[in-house]
Amino acid sequence: MLIEFVRGVVAYVCPEYIVVETNGVGYQIFTPNPFSFQSDRDTIVTVYTYQYVREDVMALYGFRTREERTLFAKLLQVSGIGPKGGLAILAAGEPKQLVNAIEAENEAFLCKFPGVGKKTARQMILDLKGKLSHVAADAPEFSHWIEREQETALTEAMEALKALGYAEREIRKIEPFLKTETMSTDQYIKRALQLLLK
Repeated sequence: MLIEFVRGVVAYVCPEYIVVETNGVGYQIFTPNPFSFQSDRDTIVTVYTYQYVREDVMALYGFRTREERTLFAKLLQVSGIGPKGGLAILAAGEPKQLVNAIEAENEAFLCKFPGVGKKTARQMILDLKGKLSHVAADAPEFSHWIEREQETALTEAMEALKALGYAEREIRKIEPFLKTETMSTDQYIKRALQLLLK
């Protein structure tokens, strides 16, 4: 049985996954950046899902759009990329850039993703070149979501730093450095602490 999407209330968010409750059942769904759902806590969301089944693993992966899910499924077809790697690539990059890099055979760009070495980058190009045009066509809407997601993550990180006791002026000093990078809330917090502790 395949689950096309799960619609329900975001009941829990942690660094690896979210839990969406629907009809009294909580679905554990792994997403590229779970903290992007933080602002959706206790509201109804639709998460497009991909069911991953292996002999020792059964997991549900979730995405904001069908295009993002399609890209994830394509990435899983590449030898050397598992679900964790696929999520990392989607969390770190913008689909249009990713598709352009594959089409242009830009190995250097692809190697910037976590866990992607030269061999995997080459494999991505071999397996996916010419097969992702429909994803790129839908990417603008997706890129706005990435920007919104980044803003949310940065805001959450700033709030977490205040909660840890850092002064507003200290946080303001490092904010410009953080804005140049795209990270999850957790990564922003770690990077901010490195800067504050320098």
